[in-house]
Amino acid sequence: MASMTYRAAGVDIDAGDALVERIKPLARATARPGVLGGIGGFGALFDLKAAGFRDPVLVSSTDGVGTKLRLAIDTGQHDTVGIDLVAMCVNDLVVQGAEPLFFLDYFATGRLAVAQAARVIAGIAEGCRLAGCALAGGETAEMPGMYSAGDYDLAGFAVGAAERDSLLPKDVAAGDTVLGLASSGVHSNGFSLVRRIVEGAGAGWTAAAPFTVGATLGEALLAPTRIYVRSLLALHRAGLMKAAAHITGGGLPGNLPRVLPAGTSAVLDGGTWKLPPVFGWLARSGGVLPHEMLRVFNCGIGMAVVTADPAAARAVLEAAGETVFTIGRIEAADPAAAPETRIALPADWLA
Repeated sequence: MASMTYRAAGVDIDAGDALVERIKPLARATARPGVLGGIGGFGALFDLKAAGFRDPVLVSSTDGVGTKLRLAIDTGQHDTVGIDLVAMCVNDLVVQGAEPLFFLDYFATGRLAVAQAARVIAGIAEGCRLAGCALAGGETAEMPGMYSAGDYDLAGFAVGAAERDSLLPKDVAAGDTVLGLASSGVHSNGFSLVRRIVEGAGAGWTAAAPFTVGATLGEALLAPTRIYVRSLLALHRAGLMKAAAHITGGGLPGNLPRVLPAGTSAVLDGGTWKLPPVFGWLARSGGVLPHEMLRVFNCGIGMAVVTADPAAARAVLEAAGETVFTIGRIEAADPAAAPETRIALPADWLA
């Protein structure tokens, strides 16, 4: 019998080693106080005391990018989905009052293409830089027979910490104001519907985007998820954030109630923020009704913040580079009923 090898079976250990060497500088560039060791160990080490915490509570999150990956793979644009991956995890940490500390990624593919994987992981490193957390490790899995040629999958894992007495949400009450922070586009939810709409409209990824200038449809839809960590940490440290909700799948109706106490509801006015053109185009092209748009997409609000001092909060957030809208308020409700979000929409909302 001829001698058999792992490489002949579809797994190239040398390619994996080459990728590790290629991404080591990317990981080192995200180092922050508390990181011990580096890429290549069997586990990621982090010293909470060295990071300055007194009485820390660990907060963790895991997520993926969903079928937005299909668009990245089909267009060959792999540079920003790594940012999406980090954003989906760290934005979930910061709304709980936590500072993201370190991030690990899982990259799985049928046959490892080092250049492709390096582009993806460079995006992950950039997302970590934007969030102020370290890329402390990860896993690259080469699994022939599991993925079609050129395909890959991503998962991310973020760990953060908060001082025990600063965890959120906290003290949300009727009379508080809800601020909305602008999204950078569709972010990373709803792409199964996006892809169906694009297919039904007969549009191509390389065609000019009908809702913006200077980008193809694929480029415009791949705009990475905005990372809100630095601005929300600044707001929280100023004592101005009672709660925040990352607006992902479920939209404003599904996510804002998650941070509201019993006996309250959020009442929002859809006419108080500008609906980005991409959402109007998706609604018209797919015949998607307003309530479905709100349930699937962020519709222009990537983060909702509850505060008792909207003027001061707006000043902090705008100084951090956010576009801020006053979108509603917290009202008293039946304590026996689950918190909800009610949104009034203008007649021309999707025009």
